[in-house]
Amino acid sequence: MTSRRPGTLVSALLLGAANLLIPVSILAFATGFFPYKPLLPGLAQYSALPTEYGGPPTPPFDRLVFMVIDALRSDFVYSTNSGFSYVQSLIRDGAAIPFTAHATSPTVTMPRLKAITTGSIPSFLDVVLNLDEGDESSTLASQDTWLAQLKAKGTGKLLMYGDDTWLKLFPGTFDRADGTTSFFVSDFTEVDNNVTRHIAEELKKDDWNTMILHYLGLDHIGHKGGPRSAHMLPKQREMDGVIKQIFSALETEPHLQSTLFVVCGDHGMNDAGNHGASSPGETSPALVFLSPKLKALKVSFQAPLPDAEDFQYYSTVEQSDLAPTLAALLGFPVPKNNLGALIPDFLPFWPDKNDQTQLLMRNAHQILDIITAAFGTQILDRASPQAGCSNPESDYKELACQWNDVTKRAPSGSAAALDPEWITATVKWLRKAQGLMSSMASNYDVSRLLGGQAASVVAVVCAAAAAHRFIDGTLVQSLPLAIISLAYGIMMFASSYVEEEQHFWYWATTAWFAYVGLKGISKDPSSKGYQTFITFVMLTTVRVIRAWNQTGQKFAGEPDIVKTFVYPSPGLLWFLVGATYIWIHREIVFGFNHIFAPVSYACGTGMILAAVTFKVSFTKEDAPELVFGFVQSIADLGFTQGHSLVARARAAFIALGVSFFVAIFYILTRRRLSYLSPSIETIHQLYTLFAITQSRLTNIPLYLLFHLQYCLLDSLRLSLLDLSTSSLLLQYVSFFAFGGSNAISSVDLSNAYNGVSNFNVTTVGLLTFVSNWAAPIYWTSATTMLLLQKAWKEGTGWSVYRGHVAALTLFTTCSVAAVMAACTILRTHLFIWTVFSPKYLYCIAWSLGQHLLVNVVVGGVVFWLGSL
Repeated sequence: MTSRRPGTLVSALLLGAANLLIPVSILAFATGFFPYKPLLPGLAQYSALPTEYGGPPTPPFDRLVFMVIDALRSDFVYSTNSGFSYVQSLIRDGAAIPFTAHATSPTVTMPRLKAITTGSIPSFLDVVLNLDEGDESSTLASQDTWLAQLKAKGTGKLLMYGDDTWLKLFPGTFDRADGTTSFFVSDFTEVDNNVTRHIAEELKKDDWNTMILHYLGLDHIGHKGGPRSAHMLPKQREMDGVIKQIFSALETEPHLQSTLFVVCGDHGMNDAGNHGASSPGETSPALVFLSPKLKALKVSFQAPLPDAEDFQYYSTVEQSDLAPTLAALLGFPVPKNNLGALIPDFLPFWPDKNDQTQLLMRNAHQILDIITAAFGTQILDRASPQAGCSNPESDYKELACQWNDVTKRAPSGSAAALDPEWITATVKWLRKAQGLMSSMASNYDVSRLLGGQAASVVAVVCAAAAAHRFIDGTLVQSLPLAIISLAYGIMMFASSYVEEEQHFWYWATTAWFAYVGLKGISKDPSSKGYQTFITFVMLTTVRVIRAWNQTGQKFAGEPDIVKTFVYPSPGLLWFLVGATYIWIHREIVFGFNHIFAPVSYACGTGMILAAVTFKVSFTKEDAPELVFGFVQSIADLGFTQGHSLVARARAAFIALGVSFFVAIFYILTRRRLSYLSPSIETIHQLYTLFAITQSRLTNIPLYLLFHLQYCLLDSLRLSLLDLSTSSLLLQYVSFFAFGGSNAISSVDLSNAYNGVSNFNVTTVGLLTFVSNWAAPIYWTSATTMLLLQKAWKEGTGWSVYRGHVAALTLFTTCSVAAVMAACTILRTHLFIWTVFSPKYLYCIAWSLGQHLLVNVVVGGVVFWLGSL
């Protein structure tokens, strides 16, 4: 870029157009990338088979208790460290058959429940819909599910107690229900007690045929403290007790003698206690079938089993296999859109080989209907030996050839022997069809994909033109930002780099500050010692920050500073946390001393005390093993006794809100620079306190390092372009340093309900965003302070802010265009739904949330206040 006089009307319009095109391109692309899949309408009926097979087989069960324990990872039930001792005893006695159910990504509740009840593969868009409890567009009311089939049988009422996601998915389906919110992750107890309190009464009644129970406490414990939380084993024992209560009723109550009891997880969790991605822990929930009648199968298993790193215990089945298996065991047609395969372990329930053949053939015919609906009946007509079955040219033709082989070898007549190889071949065909159809995860609207892509390219052109006018720098000075944007765009086309994106920002930031230090020395050799020291300290802080939390996909469980030093030493942790609060207390009191000196210390101290007591009380509930001694005395302060966490959080937020308004009022009424600078700085410190409140306890000390980096940047007297580049790098570095990644599982919900007593999508959404982007928002605030100081000293006014926004917009438009291009080109890639689609969702959060909302709007408002 050549030197240009800042600011023209055309350049301002180009910059505005670039930022306006970002949401336009994202929306256009999303509507083509995440469409709802076409589904076969209506309820399934028993298909016609040759007369020798007879009517549908008699089911061994007539009633179902379906218990979902949210995030029930397989090792929680089957390993030696499990709290499910009663379930393990049933497994040993042959009254329970255990499996590991493979849950495909995205491993969040709504799409997993869709897979469980329909047997199909849900849309990745359900990840977004899963976050909005008020959404009704994702209902399954018009789709064929085993719930709809059981209701259509009319043999009894349907009951549901627990996660209200079921009520959203199946409106009007349940005759009796009591839903609980699934996102209130601070609650480990009441959310489960509200389910358990109904069980004893319902087990005595005889007017129902299906009872759904969905427990949330174990999942909430995972989100708050991880799979090794002190709360985890007691919760497992509690769930084991509930299972014992239900199974005992099955043994003693006459009307429950033919009841099938299924216990399963909708997904698992990773080592951090989160879920949403495709790590082994997240995709391996437990699945157990229980009933006294299962003893007739005369199978038993060893339990418990040794720990398995891959979480694969006993046989592994697909989660979608539940639908056809329940259809066979309870006697109804397999749901129309099912892609699951009947679990063959239950075939011995039907001694008549004809019944076994019929069950497998009905399952196969049902999946065949989906295949022919997708590819036409001609796919079977072409599958003849003459058409190339000896060497099929596509997976679909191979599937059709195998189907012809299965139908030719199928036993016919009740006296026909059931060939074990035929069962194996049929199950193999079902699995292949399942995998093939599952890979067709979405019907892309290519025209919308290209439309969104075109809009993003236009945005890049507009942003580049605006940056060319607004940024007063040479081509050499602009080269680092251009290299970062280009390298980042190229990286988006490699799944491994997307999964481990943090390393790009860690190394780029290290290289950048080394470059800045060398450039400073070359400009002023007389300050070589000072510049060397500043550079060394900056690089050291970057190194410590990047090692604080191990993140990404491949090394998420590896040692880091938190795991190795901080968490095992609560005394050290609280010393660092206390030092952070003392520092922020000093900064806030100093800032308010310029606003309202007589009460600045009292107000600042009261606000810090409210924040500290909330965080300590929060930790006492979340991780009681960390609260001891003096910290315990803070939690037990007399004036806080009897107040809930919600009330304590609200007290801290109200104090912060009042302080914000006081600072803004002071800025609007006192416009002298000597008053203005401390007041603007106070706003920055107030946000820092809010960010600390919304951050995990172990991440709070990082704000001390951020403040040190902020002071170092201030002392370097960077050019506008260098400051904008530094801000961009530190925003991304701090996000990953806090444990963020490009996986849905790294979304932290632990602080999403601070001060919230009931679910509200706007409030919870805002708190979720702030808690996950607290560090990048800090750097937006810090950069705005540095921009204001530059504007005050140089008298450049709004041109500084416009140049900064132009630089950030250029990177943002380039990143959006690159992610869209990668998703378009790689839309048939194996990892499109596990790697690239989550990256696209994070791209939306970065571009719409962090860039447009925070960097442009909020940063602009604060800059305006400082430039009055």
